[in-house]
Amino acid sequence: MQAPGGQATPAPPIGPALGALNVNIGQFVSQFNEQTKDLNGMPVPVEITVYADRTFTFVVKSPPAAALLKEAAGIAKGSGVPNKDKVGTVTWDQCKAIAERKMADLSARDAEAGAAIIAGTARSMGLIVEK
Repeated sequence: MQAPGGQATPAPPIGPALGALNVNIGQFVSQFNEQTKDLNGMPVPVEITVYADRTFTFVVKSPPAAALLKEAAGIAKGSGVPNKDKVGTVTWDQCKAIAERKMADLSARDAEAGAAIIAGTARSMGLIVEK
C-alpha cells in the first residue's frame, strides 16, 4: 500500500486494510510516521506483514520515481499527452541522483542504467530530459 510519508492517518486506505486484519491501526500509523518523518507527505510504498497473533512488521520502500521526478522538476503533475505537451525539464544528473536513491528498488546493474530507467519514466510523464 502507499501512504504519505510522515503524515499517515487511520483514514482510508490504511484503516480499512489493516482493520480487516485486526491490526492496531494507531500503532502502525505512529511507527510509520516516525520512520518516514523526513519524507514530509511524499507518497511512500510500504510492505506490511501481519502475523497470526495480530502483530506486524513493515518495510518502507523508496518513493515512486514519478513523485521524485515531479519534485525535481517542480511540477504538480505529469502531462496528459506526454508525446505532445511537455510540462517541465529534468537533467540527466537529476535522473542519476534519483536512480541512486531508488537503486534497491530498480532492476538496474548500475547508476547509469538506473538513470536511463528514470529518464524513460520522465519522458512518459511529459518531461524533457537534458543531457
